[in-house]
Amino acid sequence: MLLVSKTLRKMHGYVARDPCRKILLPLRCIDCTGRSNGSKLDNQRYDILDSANFSRQVYQKVLLLHGTVGETEQNHLEGTVTISKLDDSFPPTSWPVCNSHFKALLYLQPGPNKIRLEFSSPKLANSSSSNNIHASYLTLHMVPSLNAPPLQLAILLGKDSPGTFDATPSRAEREGNGLDTAVKKFRMAAYLWQAFTAEQMWRHKLGRRTFRFEEEWTSGSANLRDRENGIMRSEARVHIIRSDKTVAELQDLNKAQQYDKATDKNALFDIASAAVKKHLNPLPGQKQYVAVLLLDAHWDKDAKTIRSHAALGGGSGELQLGIFGSHCLHSYPGCFEEVVPAFTDCTPTDTAHVANDCNEAGSSWEAANIGIGAHLHEVGHLFGCPHQEGGIMLRDYVVLNRSFVAREAYSTRTKSKGGLALQADECGWHRLDSLRFRAHPAFRLPNDAPMNPDESVQAFAIDGGNVLAVAQTGISFIEIYGEGDDVCRAWIEYMPDNNSPIQRQVTMTEQDLRARLPEAKRKGRVRVSIKSHGGGSLDIDDFKVFASKQSSVKLPGGKVAFRCKSLGQSKMQGSEPQEAIFTSAVKQDRVMSRVIVYHGSALDGLEFVYDDNSTQLFGKRGGKEGGDTFEFDIRRGEYLSGFVVRAGFWIDGIQLLTSLGRKSAMFGKAHGGSAHTLIPPRGYTICGVAGSCGAWLDGFSILIKH
Repeated sequence: MLLVSKTLRKMHGYVARDPCRKILLPLRCIDCTGRSNGSKLDNQRYDILDSANFSRQVYQKVLLLHGTVGETEQNHLEGTVTISKLDDSFPPTSWPVCNSHFKALLYLQPGPNKIRLEFSSPKLANSSSSNNIHASYLTLHMVPSLNAPPLQLAILLGKDSPGTFDATPSRAEREGNGLDTAVKKFRMAAYLWQAFTAEQMWRHKLGRRTFRFEEEWTSGSANLRDRENGIMRSEARVHIIRSDKTVAELQDLNKAQQYDKATDKNALFDIASAAVKKHLNPLPGQKQYVAVLLLDAHWDKDAKTIRSHAALGGGSGELQLGIFGSHCLHSYPGCFEEVVPAFTDCTPTDTAHVANDCNEAGSSWEAANIGIGAHLHEVGHLFGCPHQEGGIMLRDYVVLNRSFVAREAYSTRTKSKGGLALQADECGWHRLDSLRFRAHPAFRLPNDAPMNPDESVQAFAIDGGNVLAVAQTGISFIEIYGEGDDVCRAWIEYMPDNNSPIQRQVTMTEQDLRARLPEAKRKGRVRVSIKSHGGGSLDIDDFKVFASKQSSVKLPGGKVAFRCKSLGQSKMQGSEPQEAIFTSAVKQDRVMSRVIVYHGSALDGLEFVYDDNSTQLFGKRGGKEGGDTFEFDIRRGEYLSGFVVRAGFWIDGIQLLTSLGRKSAMFGKAHGGSAHTLIPPRGYTICGVAGSCGAWLDGFSILIKH
């Protein structure tokens, strides 16, 4: 419990409304003596308390709070909540209370953070005195998640750039529009992303998960006092990267994503990617997640085009990138004290100097929504999120302001006068986005259990038209797409909790999948995308075809074997189907004694050798002369139980697994492609391999039987 006098605690309990979502909640109204008093407003004491279910441990620097003061059904209070840290490590910040509701940000440091919340209003007694009775206390423990890779922040400039961004003359004179100002505003926008995401994950009941930032010891910029006094702090680092292109070359690309004139919309993304890789110089296997601000984006009022701007996110390999222009940067807050003013500033956008992006940024606060929100949309892409039917990954960020202010200002976009912004009016991350984040390495928490390094998912078509999905890290969720769907509207979750453990093997049926789709989509082709808790993914483009007899193989004696989803693309020139049903699987008097693996920088073939010296060749005898041999201990009944396959466009490498728990070396390219563990599901055994071969193996799957 918070620090409340014993008398008050004994006489009056606090009212917990919506405990999973409300952070701060009020005590019942009482007067200064502790006696119940609901008649006179100026004699009532208003305390702001958290619910019993509020997590006191958080993992990020900036935390978003929201709550109410007093009994909202009876009193519509206006005033201010002032938040201060008892050790004065961060100056007090004030946040407006509208109709008893407020939203605020907390700046946290590692360890315990003791916080005081004070409510003041000209209509309340003792409100402005040194002994403010309308106060509550809160202690939060911040534990940095240093076991997760950071989201890097970078500003990209042309090699001859003056380091300025678009702003009206009056704003440039008041705030500046140079590189230092850009760093402060971009850093503050990133803190808002972080706080917003942590709150959204909490509302989705997935913990206060969010991405962290790489930090550096630098001049504090999160509050005005630090700037005035030159206080040093550990703040999110913003890399300053100079491109090898000039400003003129960048702006002449004119690659604004929203314009049909663009001929190569990926040009700026490729330039940014090359510059970031050169600057960060990642180690082999060190994946980087980078949000880039294109500082030289410029509004060309004559051509009505934003030059040197692109809104793109994604990437592959060792770099995941999200880029966005600086044309809305002038409207961003640069510190905590500027958050509310920035999201309520109704100053009309002067298109003689700055852009009205997509005609949705007609005022300063709406420009802040577009710039901060659309860049967060690209951050969603770099973390692997596709477009969704709602939320940030659609275009709901046009109301991003509602997550940070309790009252919305007049909107030029909707021509509405605004009003109270409640939780139900806010935008958010879609549920599917939050499930992706739950499995993403950048969202890991310090107390998360170690994850199996094999993130892959496998699918096996079995009898009865069913499909088994298997993942070493467990199945997280399955997306279901109807014919022609470009966004997912139906899915199945397998999130573990106290009552249900991790599901490492699940069964899918066509009937169940179709029943979950909208009625209009139930008769066409069904596509599924299976996601693991480790972040792996497997797509089945046509579930009905995959679950049909096309995935089965008749064995001698009338039995049937089933193929798993094939690895590799099987698209090499001259590639032909290959199949090998193990002799030992169909003849009881044969035992597989060894496997010869032919490989170089990829996998050429496998030769299975039996105890009578008969052999079966799958693929080709290429690569290393004579190949490498792996022997089974047949005296102890050891047999082949599965494979670890590294695959991408083709089969890069393979490792053999045995029934006694032994593993061979990784033959082929040990770090090529991505790793996939192929082990038969419970109740099945491996009885062969299938795939395709061109110059070397470019397709691989296993055959299983009961």
